[in-house]
Amino acid sequence: MLIKQVMPIKQILAGIFCLTLAPGIACAAENKTAGKHMDRSKARIPSDMVLIPAGEFTMGSDKAADDAMWRGANALNPFGFNDKLYVDEHPARKVTLPAFLMDKYEVSNAQYLNFTIATQHRPPPIWLENGYNLNDKFLASLPLAYLRQVASERFNVDADVSNMTQKEILAEVHEEQTERSVLPVTYVAWADADAYCRWAGKHLPTEAEWEKAARGSEGFEYPWGNDWDPKNINTMSENPESPYSAGGSYPGDKSVYGVYDMAANVSEWVADWYDAYPGAPPSDNQYYGKIHRVTRGGITSSGHYDALSLMFRAAKRAHLPPDSTLMDLGFRCAKDVK
Repeated sequence: MLIKQVMPIKQILAGIFCLTLAPGIACAAENKTAGKHMDRSKARIPSDMVLIPAGEFTMGSDKAADDAMWRGANALNPFGFNDKLYVDEHPARKVTLPAFLMDKYEVSNAQYLNFTIATQHRPPPIWLENGYNLNDKFLASLPLAYLRQVASERFNVDADVSNMTQKEILAEVHEEQTERSVLPVTYVAWADADAYCRWAGKHLPTEAEWEKAARGSEGFEYPWGNDWDPKNINTMSENPESPYSAGGSYPGDKSVYGVYDMAANVSEWVADWYDAYPGAPPSDNQYYGKIHRVTRGGITSSGHYDALSLMFRAAKRAHLPPDSTLMDLGFRCAKDVK
């Protein structure tokens, strides 16, 4: 939700960039693996990552759907899917990957804030509207009248701020910031996600890496197995501004390797351009080639799609222009094991 501009606060807040996060929110330290030629079985795995072992897995699918399920809204396709279902997943094939590491959770606001502070990278545009890039020190420096307006219009403090003291307002705002910090970062374009992963000494996962981490060597339909269970994911939050959850809030949405939130929460950028898989039949897909980037994973804000289990399948592909910045689009990182 867009928050209206505050005047004359607009001039005060313009160009402000956070130098420190609110007290109590620590910068994430990057754990390092030891040794250039380390033994993979004895690798020091960072606490926020998991090891995906080397080996073969099934990527893609051979599922098929009747054309009536996608061509415009009708009884079989009440939601009007624009793409032919399953076709871009063809053919199912065996893929072998070396061992690699994968983030357990999607990158959080707090982690991404550390990146913007360290590199002066532009923050997600939503932060300029909701105040996430404003730290306690800056907020405490505002005249009380301005602080009350910021608390009300940027932080949506659910109280009558007109009668609150500075200390009370700062406490409310700090609580809001703390809650936001553990949520996945969103409104990031592909290049932003790629830059973060490189800064962290990692990389955006390839489609194959993402799918193996989600499906396991058995090629499961969902991260937890082959049977659909809507209780494993949050299909719609009550908060329309951030309809997703902190990483790991739904422990049922966990792959066999211990990677969380791959069926739902936010969708995730991956490294690849959207294109046909090797061995796929000829296609007239207008988005194939270096036009769109692939996104993976279902989204919590699917809402009424909760009955359509196909939205949360681990083999499902989606695609967007690389400059897209959406409320429910984030990312996670992977790392080579050397």
